[in-house]
Amino acid sequence: MNTTKGNRLHIGFFGKRNAGKSSVVNKIIGQELSIVSNTPGTTTDVNQKSMELLPVGPVVLMDTAGIDDTDEIGRLRVQKTYKALERSDVAAIVLDNRALCAADFEFLDKVKEKNIPLLVILNKTDAGMINEDDFEKISSFTDCIIKVSALNDDDIAAKFTNALIKILPEDFIKERPILADIVKPLDTVVLVIPIDKEAPKGRLILPQVNVLRELLDIGVISVVSREKELKQTLDKLKEPPKLVITDSQSFKTVSEIVPDDISLTSFSILFARLKGDLKVFIKGAEKLDTLQDGDKILILESCTHHPVEDDIGRVKIPNLVKKYTGKHVEFEHYSGHDFPDLIDKYSLIIHCGACMTNRREILNRINIAFKNNIPITNYGITIAKCLGILNRAVKPFE
Repeated sequence: MNTTKGNRLHIGFFGKRNAGKSSVVNKIIGQELSIVSNTPGTTTDVNQKSMELLPVGPVVLMDTAGIDDTDEIGRLRVQKTYKALERSDVAAIVLDNRALCAADFEFLDKVKEKNIPLLVILNKTDAGMINEDDFEKISSFTDCIIKVSALNDDDIAAKFTNALIKILPEDFIKERPILADIVKPLDTVVLVIPIDKEAPKGRLILPQVNVLRELLDIGVISVVSREKELKQTLDKLKEPPKLVITDSQSFKTVSEIVPDDISLTSFSILFARLKGDLKVFIKGAEKLDTLQDGDKILILESCTHHPVEDDIGRVKIPNLVKKYTGKHVEFEHYSGHDFPDLIDKYSLIIHCGACMTNRREILNRINIAFKNNIPITNYGITIAKCLGILNRAVKPFE
């Protein structure tokens, strides 16, 4: 099975215009991802390439616009570049070693502030070498520095990969499990998968596929059912299942069918644990008990899709929250990698399951919420809280 983008190591390539970012990326992947030109600002958006980078594994390489673009449109490009940094597990900054600028060091400061593993690529070594003072300044940010010439070097990919291995985050040295730490081979797990308007025709949604694949890898006896047939499914099992996992939208129906002595959770809560911080999200849901009329709630969706009738983020969760709180609260929505510059007007942030993005971006958003003293939670936990079954839904992880 191909590794999805949200579960790949995200490596962002950054630097000023004409530092040689695109040339370096093209050398690493062995093909032309981005157009290379002597004209500054050729790369105008984030170009992405999913690939297998041996021996590292599945990665997403992101080639970004120059960090020193200053005109009106250029500033928008720079904003997108900094948004790419938010989801970078590793930041690779390409420097023209002949001429460092203020934008280079401003960016290095930002990477250090966010505590993102940093790899510096000193490019254009064929045309001269960096002076000792500048090299010492760069070395204060990282000791992972490689010197290359995108024009002449044929071993850039090897140099880059060797350096990358030295600074890989622990999460990518030891892969985070979805639920391999709470089930074992030959356990029985029932997956409740409704076929609703948001389910792609002929396919299952990504969290369901990811969970099922991990269960099969472990050797768990996996039983799949719709909520309509769940009671009959449980009745036909000789022994109660170790765990029932449901789509959050079916939580109410499923919780009424599944006996209290059988563990129950949702795909969204599993991904809250995988991609974010489950304890933070549970704590954030407490804010639902103290919301007031007029409070604003920010709802974040990692993917972009056309809202459907009864859309979970735009219809179902707002209705549940209003019913639970009895308050006239307001909702604002952001999707994809968009995130508001100012969030102090919000009383609560509710994030989706994050199946389409990586953990780095979610942790960054949690950190921003924390710095602004704004509680943050996710879809599945919000639904469970509003239905009065949150304690049961998170009990399997205690």
